[in-house]
Formats: sequence, structure tokens, C-alpha cells
Amino acid sequence: MKRTLIPALLILALTVSAQEKITTFILIRHAEKAMEQSTNDPDLSAVGKKRAQRLAELLNEGEVDAIYSTPFKRTQQTVSPLATLKGLSVMDYEVNKEEEIDRMLNAHRGGTIVVVGHSNTIPWMANKLLGVQKYHPWEDGDYDNVWLITVVERGKSAKLVWLNY
Repeated sequence: MKRTLIPALLILALTVSAQEKITTFILIRHAEKAMEQSTNDPDLSAVGKKRAQRLAELLNEGEVDAIYSTPFKRTQQTVSPLATLKGLSVMDYEVNKEEEIDRMLNAHRGGTIVVVGHSNTIPWMANKLLGVQKYHPWEDGDYDNVWLITVVERGKSAKLVWLNY
């Protein structure tokens, strides 16, 4: 009985793990905003527009299945060059809502999702994806982080790779 049970359990384990789809989230804060604009919704600065173009070039070669942004100009403009290169629409999402993360994960399971947000919302989302309370809001001048998070299930089996661009 033991001889047939162990191979059967191994086959079952391999089948279950083959059915689990790894989803990749690429989390980014918006690029530099124009400081001279007296509005709550400023455009990107010239430096921010260059950074947005570099981001598009960085992510252009890989697969991207969906792009999400908050409804602010600075976030939309950060991923607009990438969306143009990929032929994708930028979809809005509500920040700091776990059901939004679940919606993205379910809609694009096994794919790659680019999410652009803000210095406080991106670390919040990373913590929820990873199931930890480890990451804190970024400093005001911190614009070059790219977090790659691979996840099978939110809060479990997730890993983060931290890059700069």
C-alpha cells in the first residue's frame, strides 16, 4: 500500500502545483510631478515624462496583460507610454481596497499586471499581496522603485523583487 500511496501523492502534488497559476504584479509609484502647478492633480514634470518613457522601454519586451492606475493625471501619464506600446487601455482602480486586489488577481490570473499608484498606496498593496506588514510609505522624492511581486494566492506564496529604474 505504501508503495502505491507515495507515488499517487507525488502525482497529486505535482498536478495541484501545475494548476496553480503564478500572477506577477509590477508595482510602481507615479513619476515626478510638476511642482509649479497649484492643483491637487498636477501633470508630470519634464523629468517625470522622461521617467515614464524609460519605464515603457523597460517593460516593453516583457508580457503585460493589464495596466491599472489611479485616476490622477500623474499616475495615468506614468503608464500612458507603456499602454501605447502594448496597445492596452489603462484601467482605473480604487486604492487601499483588498477587493480591488482580488478583482485584479482573478481577472488576470497567471498574467502580468502593472499597477501605478502613490507613495503610500503601493507599499500598502505590496503588504496585502505578500500577507505582511513590512513595507512603509516611500519618501516624497522616491520615484525609481519597481516592485515585482509573484503571487499564487494573495497573502500566501508571494515573493517580492525590488528594482530601481
